[in-house]
Amino acid sequence: MTLRFSVPVPPSVNHSYRRYTNKRGRTMNVLTNKAKTWQEEAHVIAQDAANRTGWVCPMGSKVVVRLWFYWPDKRRRDPNNCHKLLADSLEGVCYDDDKWALLRDMDFTVDRDKPRVEVEVERA
Repeated sequence: MTLRFSVPVPPSVNHSYRRYTNKRGRTMNVLTNKAKTWQEEAHVIAQDAANRTGWVCPMGSKVVVRLWFYWPDKRRRDPNNCHKLLADSLEGVCYDDDKWALLRDMDFTVDRDKPRVEVEVERA
């Protein structure tokens, strides 16, 4: 069985995290509100696709996640900068832990009218 759906283009890693220093002086990276919102939206889209197709989240087994990127413009972008946020957002729907996700960038191009990431998931 193959699960297919599209999500909006995620913010890059550079725009997904901000540095935060707690009261004890410990510095950590935390998700920005924009990244949290995107992650929640992507999770809902994936869950809806899984429900429609009967996809059952495999527990403890590898899945291949193929990605096609459709950028909003011709600015230089690196698809790898989108992997972390995307992989985290699909946990619990496409796989139980993103360590089982084998992400594959298939292609990228520009689609000014409908920028998106097309996702295809199947068991390895």
